[in-house]
Amino acid sequence: MAKNIAEQIVEMLENANVKRIYAVTGDSLNHLNIAVKKSSIEWIHVRHEEVGAYAAAAEAELDGFAVCAGSCGPGHVHLINGVYEAHKSHVPMLVIASTIPSDEMGMDYFQETNTIKLFDDCSHYNQMITRPEQVQRTLQTAIQHAISKKGVAVIGLPGDVSELDAEEGPTSAQIFRTNPVIRPSDEELERLATLVNESKKVTLYCGIGAGEANAEVVELSKFLKAPVGYSFRGKMAIQPNNPNEVGLTGLLGFPSAYHAMHEADLVILLGTDFPYQKFMPVKNKIVQIDESPERLGRRAKLELGLAGDVKETIKALLPLLQEKTDAHFLNEQLAFYEKVKETQFAYVKDFGKENAIQPEYVAHTLDRLAKKDAIFTVDTGMCCVWGARFITGTGERKMLGSFNHGSMANAMPMAIGASLAHPDREVIAMCGDGGISMLLGDMATIFQYKLPVKLIVFNNRTLGMVKLEMEVGGMPDNETDMINPDFAMIAQAMGYPGKNVHKPEEVEDAIKECLAYNGPYLLNIFTNPNALALPPKIDFDQVMGMTKSMAQLMLGGKMEEVLETVKSNYKHIKGLL
Repeated sequence: MAKNIAEQIVEMLENANVKRIYAVTGDSLNHLNIAVKKSSIEWIHVRHEEVGAYAAAAEAELDGFAVCAGSCGPGHVHLINGVYEAHKSHVPMLVIASTIPSDEMGMDYFQETNTIKLFDDCSHYNQMITRPEQVQRTLQTAIQHAISKKGVAVIGLPGDVSELDAEEGPTSAQIFRTNPVIRPSDEELERLATLVNESKKVTLYCGIGAGEANAEVVELSKFLKAPVGYSFRGKMAIQPNNPNEVGLTGLLGFPSAYHAMHEADLVILLGTDFPYQKFMPVKNKIVQIDESPERLGRRAKLELGLAGDVKETIKALLPLLQEKTDAHFLNEQLAFYEKVKETQFAYVKDFGKENAIQPEYVAHTLDRLAKKDAIFTVDTGMCCVWGARFITGTGERKMLGSFNHGSMANAMPMAIGASLAHPDREVIAMCGDGGISMLLGDMATIFQYKLPVKLIVFNNRTLGMVKLEMEVGGMPDNETDMINPDFAMIAQAMGYPGKNVHKPEEVEDAIKECLAYNGPYLLNIFTNPNALALPPKIDFDQVMGMTKSMAQLMLGGKMEEVLETVKSNYKHIKGLL
């Protein structure tokens, strides 16, 4: 019996080593669903397509490729946020957008969407299959685009087409996972070496693009006596075994990395597309090295921009460099970093009080008790801050988040994908109460697939990052408070343990119990709503904005909130101003 197109697609996905498809079945996806049932691929039935796309994005970041699907118009629209996440994070993902019967297209048919228009802004490849002879070539090309260009590829698949008889194509069905060596030319390396050799104070700043080059970055920093800063996405790879690291900069970072970059004669940006220009130095020389040359120069004025893989570029550069002997600049930055860490640790020592537990203490305790190869997922907002500042890179840990797209609600869905892809690893989702509320239904997916995900809810009863944004903008926070359900009871209703933690002295034992449990577990920790995540650089306008907002709160009779905010953050404010 001849195979149909749905079966042909599934067979090609099997050959591409796809393990699962995240989707909500129905309508135009049903033939694909049945084809999957007869294959080695697992159909992961999420409650919401956005969760499926986030889960696939997490799997793709960890393992190199993943697949999600959505049926007709609503399914496509539900996918879109997670698809943007994968594309902006440069992770290879295939989206199967099954759609209405091909003879109804353009007729305003029930659930019709234009997949080409809808996904065009968040994909490298986006095409519709309408004939059997297209299938093999289109799918192969889509996967090749996703893997090679590191982003999303979309195939539109009308439901009636998926049940047609398959045809073999004349082109390759194989997927080619290439691994070229990319580095600057010898002439470019000579120019870079001259610039480095002439500079007395050098700082390295690394992003996720340097993630495979930890040993080379450390060797270069030792050779140049250069402090090493890093982006949030680069932290887990660059921090471990790195005696010259000075933390991260940006909105979530430390003053030490900011200081090291601004005090240097030369800053070398390695594999980073760091977006926050206000934190980028402007008075010193900057070199950027990135495997994608189109990114060069769009964040800062460059002395030199080079295209190359960070590991291969450093290996080729090192023989051309003169070793620096003066470690004064490096030692100054490392000493300052130690002071910054002492200030941060003050929050760990101050546990907080009942229903106002310091989130820094929670994150530090979690870091101390989690396994060395744990996979962390962090919600956008305050959880990102606590993850960035208190979760330590070991060389084996991973941290996933919506670092480029910046969407709420990503932590729990990403934990689903991470746990399915790596069932042997400890997976910990650091969820905001705002984030987990958004996609609460897929807590049931965790139970359905018996995933041992640990959900740690930092329940501050507010949209904390938005509150901070409003206050530094000179506005009293408005409509940021949240009246939450009992998340622990919701977990129990979903089928697994949930526990409320109200007192600081309960935190450590609760986290131990949670991590030791053989299965999913939710901890609902009542954290301090007035704990602020202040950036490493505070300008005069932000100081005035905060002062103005506090004054407005006082005039509005909210003196208690003002005092709690000041008491909760005085150490941080004192350390920055």
